[in-house]
Amino acid sequence: MIYLLSVLLVVQTIALAFSTYFAIKFGRIILSVQDSVEDSLDILDKRYASISRVLQIPLFYDSPEIKRVHEDIKACKDTVLQVANLIGRIEDVKEGDDEG
Repeated sequence: MIYLLSVLLVVQTIALAFSTYFAIKFGRIILSVQDSVEDSLDILDKRYASISRVLQIPLFYDSPEIKRVHEDIKACKDTVLQVANLIGRIEDVKEGDDEG
């Protein structure tokens, strides 16, 4: 009986060691992804501000190509904002889950 309990204790200790190792490993991966997302959001904020400044400049040339490029830049600005909002919303939901 004592032999069986000793074997079970050893097996549980090994399982605990493995689960602790993988929990720490995955936790570090999650933290690194979170840092990358935060850095990406900072870059997106800078690009959004830069594009917004460029779009404030009035057009003095009525070429259709320039107008098309101007509209493409506006679309890119909106896309950058959508991506930043989506990533920010996901981050807010995760923070809300942690608090509750």
